[in-house]
This record gives sequence, C-alpha cells and structure tokens, in this order.
Amino acid sequence: MKIIEVTNSTTQQEFILANVIINKNTENYIRPLDSEIDDIFNLAKNKNYQFGKTNRWILKDDTENLIGRIAAFTNSKYINKGTDFATGGVGFFDCINNQDAAILLFNAAKQWLIAQGMEAMDGPINFGDRDKYWGLLVEGFDIPPIYGMPFNATYYAALFDNYGFKNYYNQYWFKMSVDDDLPAKFQERYQRFKVKADYSARHLEIKHLEKYASDFTTIYNTAWAQHGEAKSITLDETLKLFKTMKPILDERVVWFAYYKEEPIAMFINIPDVNQFIKGFNGKLGLWQKLQLVYRKSTMKRQKLLGLVFGVVPKYQALGIDSFLIQSCGYHMQHKGWYDSYEMGWAGDWNPIMHNIYKSLGGKQSRKMTTYRFIFDEAKHSFERHPVMDYK
Repeated sequence: MKIIEVTNSTTQQEFILANVIINKNTENYIRPLDSEIDDIFNLAKNKNYQFGKTNRWILKDDTENLIGRIAAFTNSKYINKGTDFATGGVGFFDCINNQDAAILLFNAAKQWLIAQGMEAMDGPINFGDRDKYWGLLVEGFDIPPIYGMPFNATYYAALFDNYGFKNYYNQYWFKMSVDDDLPAKFQERYQRFKVKADYSARHLEIKHLEKYASDFTTIYNTAWAQHGEAKSITLDETLKLFKTMKPILDERVVWFAYYKEEPIAMFINIPDVNQFIKGFNGKLGLWQKLQLVYRKSTMKRQKLLGLVFGVVPKYQALGIDSFLIQSCGYHMQHKGWYDSYEMGWAGDWNPIMHNIYKSLGGKQSRKMTTYRFIFDEAKHSFERHPVMDYK
C-alpha cells in the first residue's frame, strides 16, 4: 500500500473517485456532487481558508487500486467549550475494511496536524460549518442519506475505535410525518402570540430575497454568538448563499418571527436535494440542473429537511419557537406538498434542542458520532464535549 498526497488535478479527481469506488456497493449510498466537495478545498471559494489550511491524501494498493482517502484541517475558528488545546480535524475519510489501511490514512493526517502545532484531531468533520459532512454514521444505515450528510459502511466505526479515537459526542437526527398534528401546547402558544399585535410570523418571499437575507443574518449572528465558536456571517455571504440555494428554495417552508418588525427567530427548511440528484453521478451541468428543477416541480410528497432553527437569546423560553413552528405547520400541513420531515442533527450536548425535537413528536432516525483523538494523553486527558450552558 502507498499513501499519496493530493497535489494536482489527477489526485484531486482520485480523491473524489475513492469515495465512489469504496461505497458504490453500500446500500442506500448516494454520490455527493463533485463540485461541492471540490469547492470545500478551493481557496477562492471556502472562506475558512482565512483561518486555517488543509491537506489531503489518497491510498492505493500494490496494483494501483484506490482503497482510501482522508483530509486534514486546521481552523482557528474551530473552538469547543472546555477545550484549551489546539485541535485540528480530519474528514472525508473513506477506506476499505482493512485496519492497516486505515492506520496509514490516520497517521498521515496525524503527522501533518502535529507539524501544524495541533495536539488533537476531531473527526470525521468538515472544513466548514457543522451542517454538512459532520460525523460518522453509526445508526440509520437502512435509509438513504439526506443532502450534505456523510454516509459510510457499517465497519467504519471499528476503524476509528481500533485506532484509538474516542467518542467526543453523538449527533441525533429526528424524523416525523409532515402531516402529524403538532402537540396541543404548540397550538396554545400560537394562539397566545397570534393575538399580540407586536408579534408576527411569515414565510419568505423570493421577490424580497435581500430583505430576508438581512433578517437571517441578524438572527444568525445573535443566536449563535453564545455557541462558543465566534460564529458570524455577513449580509453579502448570506445573499450569496440564498442566491445559490434559490433553485431549491420553497418559500412556503422558510419562516421568520418578528417583534415590532425586529427579526427574532427563524425556521429554515428546504426540500431534500438528494431526492432530486440521485443518479446524477456527481455531476451538476446544465442538463442536471434542468432535471433538478423538473423533479422539484413535479415530484409529489417530497422529503423535507430542517436546515436551521434559531431564536434570539432574549426571546428564548417565551414560546416563540412554538409560535413560529405552528405558523409554518398551519400553512403547509395536509396540502400534499411533503411527506416526511427530517430535522437537522442535535448533539448530545444540546438537551434543549433534543427536547424541542421530541416535543414536536420526532422519533430518532439516525445516530452519528464525532470522535476525538488526543496525540499525548499524558499532557491532555480526554473529556467528552460539555453540555451546553444556556445561562
């Protein structure tokens, strides 16, 4: 076996192909879009290169067959509460069911991260936000992955465990039927806020995209400031994101709440893109884009994906979340637009989000794990991710 650093267009393409070759016979596997993976490692397109760097490797056997891949990252913005040492990341890991092969890949990433001054590595994670390509699938292999979700064979967990990675935290996904009526307390809180003239909830209008991009930016930068990663986003970045997502946005399921026209909460949902791109073979050219739009407009009873949910801290615990979610529910339930609804993952360190999902009637559909490997446990002892403090 030989490990090869990704340094040119040929190895970049092999990095993409390794995922396809290793997982092509894995049940329910859907190939991610090649361009989306390439963009993550594009200095001109990924803003995280302002804060760190990346390296990638592929692994071949003695007959030049692709048998593995891995990426490693540093990112000064990657901060977890309770961690006081420099931690890098590994991700986009794929490997045949061979521990020696996995060791070669993990060692390559480890040695590079040590050279960058890192003292631990978390993975599999993304060189970017946690909403995509984050965690290792350990439960839920019987259903297809949703858009942006890592997908892997059942043996991957053993490769991590046997190398010495430890469970840093679990990520839980919840699922429900779109037409399931929400619990009575949601309806009660909706009625309570509905009669208050200062509060309102309404869905996005594509024709006023810039206004809602501004509202998204305000809520995001306020609601996520407490999460310990110095998260922030500019209006220009939000506008670019919204325009990129425009072909798949459904304004009927993107909702905002306001107090005296001040944006205070958002409930962002999108159709699951994977149901449209299955069979695209990783490509998104003009023909595939036309197919995507056609499938989105004609496919009945689609799968809906929860993307972002957030409430500005000063309005939390008032029932705004119920008011906003029920507003969306009254508007789009029992219309035949969507069938199932899968909510974005919540870490086991975020009990409030778990309670919200469960209060909606959600049932656990998948479980993923983010692992941590400390390079010198004599210097730093392993501790699991602390539970979020909402005070």
